[in-house]
Amino acid sequence: MASGVAKVFNGCRTLFAAAKSATPKPTATTTAAAKKTKTSTVKKSPVKKEGSTEKKPAGILKSIPISPALSDFLGVPESARTDAVKKIWEYIKLHQLQNPTNKREIICDEKLKTIFDGKDKVGILEVAKLISPHFVKTP
Repeated sequence: MASGVAKVFNGCRTLFAAAKSATPKPTATTTAAAKKTKTSTVKKSPVKKEGSTEKKPAGILKSIPISPALSDFLGVPESARTDAVKKIWEYIKLHQLQNPTNKREIICDEKLKTIFDGKDKVGILEVAKLISPHFVKTP
């Protein structure tokens, strides 16, 4: 049995040796040319067809009417939820309203109190929940 196994493995070694010698080894000129082609690739922009229409945003990306209080804060009559949260966070960062000892807590000024139900302090995870009533539900 041992001699049969040796014949099989020796045969495989012979086949693999032939396959290794048949593949060309890369030279310096071919590797340099390959590097140039990899770095010089240009991404093409997708081609728009004449009859195609762009997708309209849906879900939280869709602009919907907002309450007067949130409209005064954002300065627009309608907004997407994601844009509203982004602008609220920009305001918080600009005015440094995060609690320095507990970064997960926001200390509300008068302008934020109008949209956060008059609360003095709000947690980070509460922001999305507290602005939810400001978005008018449409059928």
